[in-house]
Amino acid sequence: MTTETCSRQPINRGRVIILCGVSGSGKSTVGQALAKRLGWRFIEGDSFHPHTNIAKMQRNEPLNDSDREPWLYRLRDEIKNCLAQEYQTVLACSALKARYRAILCLDCRVNFVFLIGKHDLLRQRLTQRTQHFMGTDLLKSQLDTLELPQHGLIVDINQSVPVIVELIVSWLASKKNGC
Repeated sequence: MTTETCSRQPINRGRVIILCGVSGSGKSTVGQALAKRLGWRFIEGDSFHPHTNIAKMQRNEPLNDSDREPWLYRLRDEIKNCLAQEYQTVLACSALKARYRAILCLDCRVNFVFLIGKHDLLRQRLTQRTQHFMGTDLLKSQLDTLELPQHGLIVDINQSVPVIVELIVSWLASKKNGC
């Protein structure tokens, strides 16, 4: 396994689509709509953050790699469980760096979709959110951390959610169960 591609081990029918991107890119909104469209499970990756991470982000302090590591391994365990149980799952998770994605990518049944957008649109979306622990002050640090993948689907968020969902569905159909 490299940092950008998953090994080819199609063992069963489970599949996980990870919607990646910075805060405000629409991972949860698109993820829920995609899961509903496909009839799959949806998992909110933020719910796996330890309380210390949430508190840090609420103080407008960016997370570092050591903060993210336990969170990523909790998500990895959840992905492993989904694949073992043959669940088809959409997971919303920032996965901003290639090394983070390498932790999450167990095999070719794990696929990444990146939601990207311009700074002004992302900032506008963040200012409109009322029930999320991360504010607009951390957007710059996330954009600075972001490493776009060489593999996977990259989607511009300057489109409607239904259009984005259909783009992802078409891409998934072309991947023949991920492998």
